[in-house]
Amino acid sequence: MKYLVRDKIFAIGDDYWIEDEQGRHAFLVDGKAMRLRDTLELKDLDGQVLITLRQKMFSLRDTMTIERDERPLATVRRKRLSLLRNHYRVTLVEGTELDVSGRILDREFTVEYEGELLAHISRQWFRVRDTYAVNVVREDADTALLVAVAVCVIRMAERED
Repeated sequence: MKYLVRDKIFAIGDDYWIEDEQGRHAFLVDGKAMRLRDTLELKDLDGQVLITLRQKMFSLRDTMTIERDERPLATVRRKRLSLLRNHYRVTLVEGTELDVSGRILDREFTVEYEGELLAHISRQWFRVRDTYAVNVVREDADTALLVAVAVCVIRMAERED
């Protein structure tokens, strides 16, 4: 299943919809303005918060946390000592690790678990420059989490750049 994201509206305090392949609203990204740290909420069609992304305040490396139901779900950070500049590690609270690698700023990267592709993020399917897709490959994957990971690593890469 592909989800369409429009880049040009990535700003704190801005809200935007992520659409499914048929152009229907799937998730609302609610940017929280007037906060001390970067905070985004991924909401369903009914306005229920599915995932919260927060910039970690006191950290040696740029880090964001992903929360579900106000409890930590995962931590996202740029991988140290990586030959690839755009390589991130997502560590879930139970210890599972997802690898995110590719050209993040070009919107061409993958999310994998132990070498198995979970999601492919790409602009290649679109002529519109400010649009990219999050293609969730596995049907049993946590779609909201994978969309949140894509949004999170792009924000982190943009801040580093």
